[in-house]
Amino acid sequence: MAAIALSSPVGASKYRIGFPTLGLAAARFESVRCEVSKAFQVPNGRLCAPMSRDLGIPMFLGTHKEQGLAQKSDTKLRIFSGTANLALAQEIACCLGLELGKINIKRFADGEVYVQLQESVRGCDVFLVQPTCPPVNENLCELLIMIDACRRASARTITAVIPYFGYARADRKTQGRESIAAKLTANLITKAGADRVLACDLHSGQSMGYFDIFVDHVYGEPVILDYLASKKISAQDLVVVSPDVGGVARARGFAKKLSDAPLAIVDKRRQGHNISEVMNLIGDVKGKVAVMVDDMIDTAGTITSAAALLQEEGARAVYACCTHAVFSPPAIERLSGGLFQEVIITNTIPVVELMPSMSGPF
Repeated sequence: MAAIALSSPVGASKYRIGFPTLGLAAARFESVRCEVSKAFQVPNGRLCAPMSRDLGIPMFLGTHKEQGLAQKSDTKLRIFSGTANLALAQEIACCLGLELGKINIKRFADGEVYVQLQESVRGCDVFLVQPTCPPVNENLCELLIMIDACRRASARTITAVIPYFGYARADRKTQGRESIAAKLTANLITKAGADRVLACDLHSGQSMGYFDIFVDHVYGEPVILDYLASKKISAQDLVVVSPDVGGVARARGFAKKLSDAPLAIVDKRRQGHNISEVMNLIGDVKGKVAVMVDDMIDTAGTITSAAALLQEEGARAVYACCTHAVFSPPAIERLSGGLFQEVIITNTIPVVELMPSMSGPF
């Protein structure tokens, strides 16, 4: 999983992109990897980092890429991308030695989505790459219409590749008369005609059971671990931190693979949606490099409050790691406050280009 490294001098954007299927991103505060002229804009208006195909990919992917480049053009495998994360889809296709399928996606003046496949998929195994990231409802609807178009075009199998699964947090009822939107979303994808789903780091594993079709669940953890290993931090100096009690199992597994590092837990009490309050720390972080692990960063309230607590408790440096960089406002402002040595993310969601007016280390 190659990497994106973000750093922020005023008015410029610095990126390094490598990993073709997930991509690792590290928001560095003190260094710059390489420079690109500008970001490009995808049809749904989100800006994301340009791709760089001259960078290396992990060794375990290298052989597959070479084999993929030798594939014949008459392959029955087709990869199409929605508008949510075109850069990721292009990297996946490049890794497999294929070109993205031709598809016409547009929006009418009233907001309706139009999808037309511009090549035959009859008898083909089709993979549709479309994370349901913000704007969630638009991207979800686009995915459903893409699935329907493939089904009506007689595709042999349809796999929905959903790097980020929107509504995953609505996986249970916490109060009376609530919807379980994760189950509803799974039903919609199934009814649209998908035969299989490939998802990355679902918010909770039980969400796989909401689908009545096969689900392949992959993880971004290995690339984050590889990146941290390249930092050459002494195992005695490391401590893995769960930013909340609910993420303890994830953090424990991460710590075991990271030199069997000790574990600390931040206990917080949530006061409302997207609002959280850090309460206290369970464990010792004094003089250590704290690595916080979570599946996503949304408004960054939890993780920045936890980072402040870790520094108060004597942590020497704080790293934040997550698979999904949702970055709802005011996440970037919070993450740019100088609390973190690095913020390490993957590109399951396109990396948003920073406004030139923003200051801070991104």
